[in-house]
Amino acid sequence: MLMQKSMENVHQAAEEDDLYSGYNDFNPAFYSEFENDVGFQQAVRTTYGRRPPIGGKFPGTAIGARPLFSSSGSRMPLASSMGRPVTGAVQDGLARPMSAVKAAGYSSTLTRGSAFDPLGRSRGPAPPLEDTPEEKLKLLEKKINTLIEESCMAQSTGNLQLALDKAKEAHREERALVKQREQSGSADHINLDLTYSVQLNLANQYEKNEMHPEALSSYKAIVKNKMFSNAGRLKVNMGNIYYKQKNYHKAIKFYRMALDQISNAHKDMRSKIKHSIAVVFIAMGQYSDAITSLEDIMSETPNITAGFNLILCYHAAGDREKMKKAFQKLISVPLGISDEDKYIPPNDDTSSKMVIEAIKNDKLSQMERDLKARAEKYITTAAKLICPAMDASFASEFDWCVDMVKNSQYVQLANDLEFHKAMTCLRQKDHNQAKEILKTFEKKDSKMKSAAATNLSFIYFQEKDFDQADKYADLAMSADHYNPAALTNKGNTVFVKQDYEKAAEFYKEALRNDSLCTESLHNLGLAYKRLNHLEEALDCFLKLHAILKNSDQVMYQLADIYELMGDRQQAIKWLMQVICVTPTDPHVLAKLGKLHNDEGDKSQALHYYSESFRLFPCKIDVIEWLGVHYIESQFFEKATQYFERATLIQPTQVKWQLMEASCYRKSGNYQKALETYKEIHRKFPENVDCLCFLVRLSTDMGLKEVQEYATKLKKAEKMKEIREQKVKSGQGSTAGGRREGSGGSADSNHSSGSSRGERLSAKMRSLTVSNEPYEADSQKELDASYMDPLGPQIERPKTGAKKRVDDDDDFGDEELGDDLLPE
Repeated sequence: MLMQKSMENVHQAAEEDDLYSGYNDFNPAFYSEFENDVGFQQAVRTTYGRRPPIGGKFPGTAIGARPLFSSSGSRMPLASSMGRPVTGAVQDGLARPMSAVKAAGYSSTLTRGSAFDPLGRSRGPAPPLEDTPEEKLKLLEKKINTLIEESCMAQSTGNLQLALDKAKEAHREERALVKQREQSGSADHINLDLTYSVQLNLANQYEKNEMHPEALSSYKAIVKNKMFSNAGRLKVNMGNIYYKQKNYHKAIKFYRMALDQISNAHKDMRSKIKHSIAVVFIAMGQYSDAITSLEDIMSETPNITAGFNLILCYHAAGDREKMKKAFQKLISVPLGISDEDKYIPPNDDTSSKMVIEAIKNDKLSQMERDLKARAEKYITTAAKLICPAMDASFASEFDWCVDMVKNSQYVQLANDLEFHKAMTCLRQKDHNQAKEILKTFEKKDSKMKSAAATNLSFIYFQEKDFDQADKYADLAMSADHYNPAALTNKGNTVFVKQDYEKAAEFYKEALRNDSLCTESLHNLGLAYKRLNHLEEALDCFLKLHAILKNSDQVMYQLADIYELMGDRQQAIKWLMQVICVTPTDPHVLAKLGKLHNDEGDKSQALHYYSESFRLFPCKIDVIEWLGVHYIESQFFEKATQYFERATLIQPTQVKWQLMEASCYRKSGNYQKALETYKEIHRKFPENVDCLCFLVRLSTDMGLKEVQEYATKLKKAEKMKEIREQKVKSGQGSTAGGRREGSGGSADSNHSSGSSRGERLSAKMRSLTVSNEPYEADSQKELDASYMDPLGPQIERPKTGAKKRVDDDDDFGDEELGDDLLPE
């Protein structure tokens, strides 16, 4: 009944009623502006947010508990009939809640001045849980492992000092861990693996930092500890340290001790230790002992490195036949590399292609390629050792090596060996044999064909057979149009035909294919220089100088271009850099002397010309300048020495002997001058200048030969006039023009013995008029009229022919071009 009555008072909410309505309603009566509330602001400033206390009243229920006064005068609230305190009454210092349910975070015991802190933040963080001693030791072990890992990572990045510091810290922490284990009575739980790792890492870091005594001490501590199994293998590391210290006997001792502690089941490990022993014997020069160890390796576990070292030992011992046997073993060593066909997708499946692309360049594939490249290098080098270039049986020995390689797994190396044979013939100046070998590559694959044609083009270019050079340059370009050496050779063949614009185009194309092709860049600068495009030529050689910092040829070309541009100071600056690289180059010193002379600095010019003459006393223009300089300085005796030297170099040039005689006459040695003129007349009997001065000297000295010389002088002058008339009548004849400039008088080809059309200076042609043939008004006049009998030097382009790039070539990637430093 009670239940039914109570349920009658329960009303179910209609579906359309909102159970949560009314909560957001706001009564504006409760609104107050706290900022303008003076009492609230005063409470905030004075009592930290508490309002002034309500006077005398206790908040309570409707009944309210009235306080009573005890006999002592204190107030006591009335208790209920059941003995519980009145709601809101204070009893024993604790205020009872005003309701039966206590609000979260509310306490009636708050006193004045305490802040509201429902989350209990004022009590601070909770105290940490205390770890057990075993857990602390585990954390310490984890820290030690972390230090070891950090040490290894630092070593891998090259920071050896940090790696050593981490290893030392790990060692200290490990010692502390062992001590704590012993103190806690858990010595049986000591982690021996951790101890071994710490000590081994510390020894390794000492070794990497080249602290060999400390490393040996650490290794010895590990080896002597019987609790470490297989620690004897570390004697190999100790042997390595002794090898670095060149203490070879101790190194062999420790290698053998380590070898004794390794069972025969570990063949690879034993093979490596035996190889280390053989290397030490090689360093000691005991090739017989090294051969014994290496032969043992090749009979049990053959490998490429041991086979190559065995050939080297046989070569050092001079046993050619055993070298051949070892070579056969070397080419039969299996590399253990899978077939390249595995990188070819079996079908057009996209996923399989992605997998193949992923594994094609991974670290394992890179290791396989490195191993194969090293094997090919060892085999090629071994073949070169077996058949040295200077041996009489070079060709037959090389053919034997090629046949052996063709029958092995390294068939592709046969072409490289044949190519090397051609290059060896080329270095021996056996061009015919080299051409025969290279021509066999015309039917090979495009790469080899292009390389062979490039070298053939170079050979014909050196032999000045430019048509054949052009033919093979085209062949090389057709086989590989992106071959920069072939394009350079093609440009060279066009360059010698003086088609500099077209040559520059080929050089530019070569540079587009290989921006570091220094030959093309050098020749492009020469082409621009011939086209008088000096700014472009300067730009080319400056770029080349950035690549070839110490190239004297490049710096000389820069100096020459600056001289052509009229900037002599820059030219001198670059030539001084050339002198720093090649201080004994007489041609550069002469060039410096010329530039200083043009600048008017005679003292510096004299210094550099003298240095050039000291290093190369046969350069005729240097001798001429020095002789004229000393004549101008009135040092005739010193000038005589230089003209005597010029006479020895060019005995058919009468002007040097005339200058020598003039020096004797100027110095007052008339008798020596007369003898010199007589000697000149004997060699050049129709020379008018010599006869003129013989007449003068004979007259002054009162000699009887005056009339004889005067008669000869008249005849020579008549013959000179006849020749001059013939020259005038035959203008346009090249031969006549050459004779006109040859001697100034009767110095013809048949009388002087000169067939090169040499001509004397303008000053010396006027000897009969001025009667002072030996005094030049200026050195510039002599220089301007002098012509080198060998003709001007041709500035040939640098050839771009190269040998095929071969890392194992003893001679490197040799450039077979010409030296372009002007002479």
